[in-house]
Amino acid sequence: MSKTITISPVTRIEGHAKITIQMDDRGNVVDARFHVNEFRGFEKFCEGRLMWEMGGITSRICGICPTSHLITSAKAGDDILAVAIPETAEKLRRLITLAQWIQSHALSFFHLSSPDFLLGFDSDPATRNIFGLITKDKEFARRGIRLRKFGQDIIEVLGSRRIHTPWAVAGGVREPFDAAKRDHLLAWIPEAKETALLALTTLKSIHEQFAADIPNFGSFRSMFVGLVAPDGALEYYDGTLRVMDGSGNVIADKIDIHKYDDYIGEASESWSYLKFPYYKPLGYQKGMFRVGPLARMNICDYIDTPLAEDERKVFKAIAGKAEAVNNSFYYHYARLIELLFAVEKAEMLLHDPVMLGTNIRARAMINRRLGIGASEAPRGTLFHRYEVDENGVLQKVNLIIATAQNNLAMNRTVRQLAIQYIDGNRITEGILNRVEAGIRCFDPCLSCSTHASGRMPLHVQLLDCEGTVLSELRR
Repeated sequence: MSKTITISPVTRIEGHAKITIQMDDRGNVVDARFHVNEFRGFEKFCEGRLMWEMGGITSRICGICPTSHLITSAKAGDDILAVAIPETAEKLRRLITLAQWIQSHALSFFHLSSPDFLLGFDSDPATRNIFGLITKDKEFARRGIRLRKFGQDIIEVLGSRRIHTPWAVAGGVREPFDAAKRDHLLAWIPEAKETALLALTTLKSIHEQFAADIPNFGSFRSMFVGLVAPDGALEYYDGTLRVMDGSGNVIADKIDIHKYDDYIGEASESWSYLKFPYYKPLGYQKGMFRVGPLARMNICDYIDTPLAEDERKVFKAIAGKAEAVNNSFYYHYARLIELLFAVEKAEMLLHDPVMLGTNIRARAMINRRLGIGASEAPRGTLFHRYEVDENGVLQKVNLIIATAQNNLAMNRTVRQLAIQYIDGNRITEGILNRVEAGIRCFDPCLSCSTHASGRMPLHVQLLDCEGTVLSELRR
């Protein structure tokens, strides 16, 4: 008889989700799905709030990448005010965005993914975590913790606290930077750079060790979407949208972010609270695309820091000159190249005298009824779209989160892994962990992304202190 295997919860990701694997009566995998079963609903309860509050509110969507929401929200606010922010403010925002990349990418590799690689997919799940990693290689784990601390320190120095800082606002930032803070952060750079290079060296040995497994980790053609600078360089704060196909051809370029909804549509399914964005010209399902480190490494023409650019060239050689890198496993490699870039770029900014300027905010009132902000969060392109009345009261909010944009590709990756490893006769914990690891390639942030429209089935039970069901509701 047919059966369903459920992996719940998916471990070592941010948020709550499960995977279901459907099998036929011969034990063959028919389908596999990645279900996000938490709901946040920020889009709706932000309605009626003042536009000025949105940075503080949306930075609380997530404790992993609050700065990305803060910066993107501030940029949407800039748009509503119709102001160009001061140069110092922009560069300070750029620095805190890089800090978000550093702390998030370090967390993803050292804490969440490396236990699979350094301890093994089939190792004891009780110790296949950061604590088991500390036991095996204390110095490696310590370096990862320290690197993440560097990113958090930048955020705290600029914004006065490590998470949920309200520092960036429409028009600029609240507080300036000074030489003492700059010197404190510069002292971190040699260690941070060394650790980023160590991570890359470690990952390259992993590529050799798991050469037989890697082709199964979501190897399929898709489109890639992200921001690039005007000259095609890797971008993280501003720029225009570029769309590339799985063969490495740029099919749309220099798209103003205000036109994003001409290209990106959103669908929903009854079995997940996570929306399914897609490339509109191709329609739902066929319009699958990926965002984040893998996409950014594919679509950019170059990186403007020397060490990261050298690594980008090695990365591109994986697929050859005429192809994009389509295997989801290489998200890890792309993520570490970005980690190195973020450290190098942060050093460049910290040496820039403009960073110590005191003109940090442009002030204005409501000049537009629609504001759109976009930036590159660690997991991919993030959009905030706000509609306001003449007083700046929000009438409608739409957030398109990077994790959601990867939703179709994550489900495709899970399905590919399940078909490859599960045959119904021998199902081990290590095999199921490989399916989970396919999701960890994308480093999903689910608290950020569950704002789906539509109606998902809901089951609520009211229990007394002894566990007896007093009332039950199903939708």
